[in-house]
Amino acid sequence: MENLTQLKWKEGISNDTDSVIIDVRTKEECLHGMIENAIHLDICDMENFISEVEKLDKSKKYFLYCMAGGRSGSACRIMENLGFENTYNLMGGISCWTGNTVDYAQ
Repeated sequence: MENLTQLKWKEGISNDTDSVIIDVRTKEECLHGMIENAIHLDICDMENFISEVEKLDKSKKYFLYCMAGGRSGSACRIMENLGFENTYNLMGGISCWTGNTVDYAQ
């Protein structure tokens, strides 16, 4: 896992078009907006989170975020324990995000 500033996190996403953005917040938090192209995997629903993560391609790069960076850091560590080598945590989370957001697609 690597903790990245918003600038480095955005650069990482734009430099790898095959990367995946994961929002680990609750559904209620996502209703306030999500980073564009993010998939929603709520880390608070741990059983489902792990089940869904295990379906992902371990060779890709994963850029995770939450509200402030704590839960997404935990999610990165869980993914590392499951064999993912390229996980990146957005320091400060979406609360510090200055980029575009989109509505949560249920």
